[in-house]
Amino acid sequence: MRISLALLCLASSLTFAATPDNPTVLRCGHLLDIQSGKLIDGAVILTAGGKIQDVGTGLAIPSGAQVINLPEATCLPGLIDAHVHLTGDPTASGYKSLGISVPRSTVTGVKNARLTLLAGFTSVRNVGAEGYSDVALRDGIEAGDIDGPRMLVSGPALGITGGHCDENLLAPEFHYTAPNVADGPWAARAKVREVVKYGADLIKICASGGVLSKGDQPGTPQYTLEEMQAIAEEAHKLGRKVAAHAHGTQSIKDAIRAGIDSIEHASLIDDEGIALAKQHGTFLVFDVYNDDFILQEGAKYGMLPESIEKERKIGKLQRENFRHALLGGARMAFGTDAGVYPHGDNAKQFAIMTEYGMQPIDAIRAATGNAAELLGRSKEIGIVAKDAFADIIAVQGDPRDNVKLLENVKFVMKGGRVYKNAWAQ
Repeated sequence: MRISLALLCLASSLTFAATPDNPTVLRCGHLLDIQSGKLIDGAVILTAGGKIQDVGTGLAIPSGAQVINLPEATCLPGLIDAHVHLTGDPTASGYKSLGISVPRSTVTGVKNARLTLLAGFTSVRNVGAEGYSDVALRDGIEAGDIDGPRMLVSGPALGITGGHCDENLLAPEFHYTAPNVADGPWAARAKVREVVKYGADLIKICASGGVLSKGDQPGTPQYTLEEMQAIAEEAHKLGRKVAAHAHGTQSIKDAIRAGIDSIEHASLIDDEGIALAKQHGTFLVFDVYNDDFILQEGAKYGMLPESIEKERKIGKLQRENFRHALLGGARMAFGTDAGVYPHGDNAKQFAIMTEYGMQPIDAIRAATGNAAELLGRSKEIGIVAKDAFADIIAVQGDPRDNVKLLENVKFVMKGGRVYKNAWAQ
């Protein structure tokens, strides 16, 4: 009887903690103010209805509110990864990918969504998924059917015949072209309309060749300037932003001139490309962590030898150009290409960013305020402020001194619901 009563009390407590409509008070040892870069000691955060009601010190505790004490914690906004593939895993690399169905990849996404959320990433931008599996994943999370981060999704990524976003692993006798391929400005416009019709929040395109595709080179242009102008115009008309996979120097500059909103990878960007990005306000999203994983683990997971060789040639250049773009004052948002490496390890990129010249607070800003701006949700996510979503994480220690602390997030709240609290355990 005692055990049953204890379990009943525990279940009641967990249910209360998991209900975002109930008023909840977080008492943080410290709160990192992202804008100023300073710590606020003894911060109190009031939440209700999934949003932040007030933030400050010495705030009155509402009657009946649940109080969560985190005296050893440094609280900060939930992190944002602006370049993920939740429905993909490195275990499906190379020819293994041919055996993965859309329903199976969606199930994989359910697993990865939870891993990503528990790692402290409460919002993501999913840039490329087969068969609108990311749309289904987003909708399942929003309906409360599964646990995961807030998602903006692109559906299938648009590309040219034989390009990085086509399927080039099958022999010619299969006569297969990926359904997301669109050649020419008007075909590309039609494909933008199609993916929006089926639920895309943004448009993802492949402007240049890639590392993990077969038969192309990362630096070679694929979509033309004319095609990208048509895509950007059509997407913006429909209220969608565009993300361009672009390793190559010319493709980066063409994409920026075309009005693309963010450049993914940006590996071979030059001085002119950096100046153009600054002039147009284009975000650069450098995935500078996964070079380590591809070179160390790629062969084991079935990545093609040509892909590993391409990464060997381009990875170091990308990191040096990250440093160059940083010194040049380009705007950057945090994005990792999760799915190339195992999901949940997203925060490992922070250490690489700081190794190549970024201050820890600026790396954190890239994954909060900057990424929120890129996603078009700067008043809702990436901040701890009144009326924003109650997306709050906590670590033990000061991440401004040791950014690797973000690899061990101990507390995760999303929309006022607590998904992880290591201190309570």
